[in-house]
Amino acid sequence: MNLDFLDATLALLCAFAFLAGFIDSIVGGGGLIQLPAMLLLLPGVPVPTVLGTGKVSSVAGTAAALRRYMGQVPIRWRAVGVAAVTAGVFSFVGARLVSLLPSELLRPLVLGLLVVIAIYTFWRKDFGAIHAPRLPERKEPLYGALIGLIIGFYDGFFGPGTGSFLLFAFVGLFGYDFLSASASSKLVNVATNLTSLAYFAYTGQILWYIALPMAACNMLGSTLGARLALKQGVGFVRVLFLVVVCGIILKLGWETFKPV
Repeated sequence: MNLDFLDATLALLCAFAFLAGFIDSIVGGGGLIQLPAMLLLLPGVPVPTVLGTGKVSSVAGTAAALRRYMGQVPIRWRAVGVAAVTAGVFSFVGARLVSLLPSELLRPLVLGLLVVIAIYTFWRKDFGAIHAPRLPERKEPLYGALIGLIIGFYDGFFGPGTGSFLLFAFVGLFGYDFLSASASSKLVNVATNLTSLAYFAYTGQILWYIALPMAACNMLGSTLGARLALKQGVGFVRVLFLVVVCGIILKLGWETFKPV
């Protein structure tokens, strides 16, 4: 393959990785930018290898965003930690089951849930504006485990919108503001991504010469995105959350109802 073509392809992939990291660090949904770009620009590469290569970038970017949020916004480590561990375990379970069940069955259900989330968030102007944890501290780990089980399994089995679902759960169920929910969701995302990455690395399905430059760009985008979120506050995160959720709805809607 022509070296100039390889350089141009890698440059484009790095640009998409940067944009994905920027968006994902604030409200999730970076995979909807990065993965389609990789599938388009790496047409001869097997899909599992594309997924494995992308996971390196995702883990690096999510970890960078989490590091930026730490110390700047409140994170309830006990509850979120339980959610992260549980999500990591059930993400692996979901990934193992994905070959046994048609993931297309989930698409209409997920689409409906996202529409409800978007309408509710738009309607409730004060939703996620104030950080006021509403659960008793002793119950937070239990609810964290439940969130980790459900969303972790979903992430391993299907995936699109995982970050947005986490964000909504931490705001709606736990009473966090959008900024704290975004930071908390990053810890859970790190766990689910690490689980997937370990599997892909073990099976040798990572193109490291592509993964490492993309990871560096994703980290840069994530750091800048988290910095912007901290500077602009919960109102900015709320608006971007609605934009991303609507984008996911349009994507899933097209895939569900497009003409055959």
